[in-house]
Amino acid sequence: MKVEDKKPESSQKDLKETKEVKETKDADTLTFDDIRENVKSIEKGIQQKENRYLIRVMRTIFSIRKRLNDPILKKILNNYYTSQNAQADKEFLLSFIDTQSSVAPMDTDEATTKPEQAPPQSTSKPKSLLPEVDLYIHLLVLVFAIDRQKNKQAIDLAEKIVEKIMSQNRRTLDIIAARCYFFYTRIYEIVGKLDQIRFFLHSRLRTSVLRNDYEGTAVLINCLLRSYLHYNLYDQALKLVSKVTFPLHASNNEWARYLFYYGRIKAIQLEYTEAHKNLIQALRKAPQHEAVGFKQTVQKFAIVVELLLGEIPDKAIFRNPQLKKALQPYFQLTQAVRAGNLAQFNEVLEKFGEKFMKENTWTLIIRLRHNVIKTGVKIISLSYSKISLENIANKLHLDSAVDAEFIVAKAIRDGVIEAHIDHEGGFVQTKDLTDVYSTLDPMKVFNQRIKFCLELRNQSVKAMRFPPKKYSEELETAEV
Repeated sequence: MKVEDKKPESSQKDLKETKEVKETKDADTLTFDDIRENVKSIEKGIQQKENRYLIRVMRTIFSIRKRLNDPILKKILNNYYTSQNAQADKEFLLSFIDTQSSVAPMDTDEATTKPEQAPPQSTSKPKSLLPEVDLYIHLLVLVFAIDRQKNKQAIDLAEKIVEKIMSQNRRTLDIIAARCYFFYTRIYEIVGKLDQIRFFLHSRLRTSVLRNDYEGTAVLINCLLRSYLHYNLYDQALKLVSKVTFPLHASNNEWARYLFYYGRIKAIQLEYTEAHKNLIQALRKAPQHEAVGFKQTVQKFAIVVELLLGEIPDKAIFRNPQLKKALQPYFQLTQAVRAGNLAQFNEVLEKFGEKFMKENTWTLIIRLRHNVIKTGVKIISLSYSKISLENIANKLHLDSAVDAEFIVAKAIRDGVIEAHIDHEGGFVQTKDLTDVYSTLDPMKVFNQRIKFCLELRNQSVKAMRFPPKKYSEELETAEV
């Protein structure tokens, strides 16, 4: 009986192992088929001169990126780099792949079956690889090298990709080249040499503008803005934005990045209303179910800018499951600003100061100290019709009554409160509240909301995608 009990257990283990092997086989074969379909789409787009096929291929890079491994890349290189002219590129790309991991049973089985299927297809000479397909495969290997943290080798590969782009003068390369520029900038940012490629990015930007390459222009503008903001060169970034017009036909992802960078520049320039508008538009342009990290970063800046405008962010933002954990320090910051508690505000700065510096929001958060004091003064003026300056200093945790007197005077001048300071008596007398609806403030707010809705509608119409050549087809059918 003991022997009979052991047999089913061993068979179950064998079944589990075979199932796992089949699952990995299926995943690898599906990924390889997806890449092969992308290559066919690239060839189809070149034949029909339709960029939409190439754009569709570029959208699949990030989904394929998660499934790439050494056996898949080796199989791709063996299938497409068959001519003698491509052997040098093949050997160079194989240096990024771990050949030992590719010696798996699933790969050896496929390797044995493929040569048997090759003879009927290879009756003629092997086709020369299209430059677009060659660049696409190089891009996949570059992404794979970045994910595997092979930074030094990835820089060499990125430089080789750029040389290939500059040596070719084909408009069909523009869509793929734009994505290559992005990862070229990314690898230099990882290494910490982002400032060294700024001259190259400017030269490629001039070329792409002259060639009406809207996708390449958008990517290069964003790469340059990222480089400037990385080193806190806000003046140079503002000059770039003022001299360059961002292409209207760029993808939503590039628009989201541009609006985010532009919002950061405007926030530093003290133009908080414009900054908040751009940051909100960046959130709307961003993918709804993906790019969680980007949305978290944009939301952090949007919260700080909204607090600088004197408004309190909606509580639903902090309850979002995707943002809840990342926005916890900013939730505590919002509570301190809303309560007008300067001591609590200082505690938040001490606790999360390093985090704010890493996220580049520290320079904006420091400006909130005046807003915290103004909020505290406003709360005190609503609570007390008459209060001494010493009590105000105690409630706001200020050093002396003189500081409180200066702060209250500035709040009165800015229109935060309506009060009168009795310097001899040392107290503040608040005035009766006037009816807000008798002023022009409601009309201004209503006008601002109407402008926002109209601009949102215009942006939505511009973001809509229409099938190419559809209008001409309808005209032809109408004429017939």
